[in-house]
Amino acid sequence: MLSQERIKLMTKMAAYEENEGKAYMSIGSYFRSDYMGMQVLRSVIGATFAYLIVCGLYVYYNLETLMQDIYKTDLMVLGKQVLLYYVIFVAAYALLTYIIYSFRYSRAKRSLKRYYRHLKQLAAMYDIEKNNH
Repeated sequence: MLSQERIKLMTKMAAYEENEGKAYMSIGSYFRSDYMGMQVLRSVIGATFAYLIVCGLYVYYNLETLMQDIYKTDLMVLGKQVLLYYVIFVAAYALLTYIIYSFRYSRAKRSLKRYYRHLKQLAAMYDIEKNNH
């Protein structure tokens, strides 16, 4: 016989699995350090591409001025500046990524703990019903 309480719990768990549970379960399958490292690495790669695109657009937009001033420009200083801006940009982006994904990971873990607690409740309900029959 189906109990009303068990049906409500099963419905709640099915809705969870169908919605945010998919994403949270994939996040929960990683260790924290592995998940954070993977996300920060992805963001560093993305930030590098973004920086290269912005630099390329800047050079393309100011090509005439850059070509006129190429002999007046100290290329070592320019290279150091570009590298410094790159490091600052990527470091800021990686820090922001770390903060955001750290929050997402902890939220997923809390949610999964609640889900696993519901699974234990459901198993206990089945055991009680099995013992009563």
